[in-house]
Amino acid sequence: MHPRDWYLGIGEPRDVIEAMLPGDLDLSGWDLRKALRLYLRGNSALNEWLDSPIVYAERGDLAARMRALLPTAFKAPAGYHHYLRMAQGVHAEHLASDRVRIKKLFYVLRPLLACRWIEHAGTQPPTAFARLLAASWVSKPERAMIAELEQAKAVAGEGERIELSATVRAWLDSELQRAVDAAPAVRSNACLRPEALDSLMVEMVAAAWDCMNTEYASPLGPSP
Repeated sequence: MHPRDWYLGIGEPRDVIEAMLPGDLDLSGWDLRKALRLYLRGNSALNEWLDSPIVYAERGDLAARMRALLPTAFKAPAGYHHYLRMAQGVHAEHLASDRVRIKKLFYVLRPLLACRWIEHAGTQPPTAFARLLAASWVSKPERAMIAELEQAKAVAGEGERIELSATVRAWLDSELQRAVDAAPAVRSNACLRPEALDSLMVEMVAAAWDCMNTEYASPLGPSP
């Protein structure tokens, strides 16, 4: 979050955070206003960050409040097509040959399971792969097949390739086509209004910088 005046100018200041930290750690993020705009549009990456099982630091209640709003903000068609395009792209680029990098295989498995989650539950898929796999609409044979792949992944090197079995390839092809066929039926129940996020942004900036008051307020009036 920037000081109040950063948000009041007519220009569009840079609102992306990017940095390389020691140890080749890649830091990326967004300013609050950009983040809330993306949140309203159903940005899947942001939704996954909010549900990450690993949290290095969390200050204040912003993330908790965004998590609480997610059921009303999630746009199922946008999320579904995001994961479907991801699965199709990685599949076409990295899984065409007989021997494939197992890491890339999971870059297809996860979005396919995410698509199925959205199809059945209509909510943001969990970030943790184990929760996707434990869903009731994943069959026991599918769990067994993926468990074998997870075991192979656990002992494989970063760039190691494995032979993709005919069974796994057939399942991937079938599941990709099934996801394409199911896409038109996915509907959204999103009902979050932009005004709710306007209020949240004003409140967060005011709390962080103590620079808003009831006389110099947004068109929304005093923060709740």
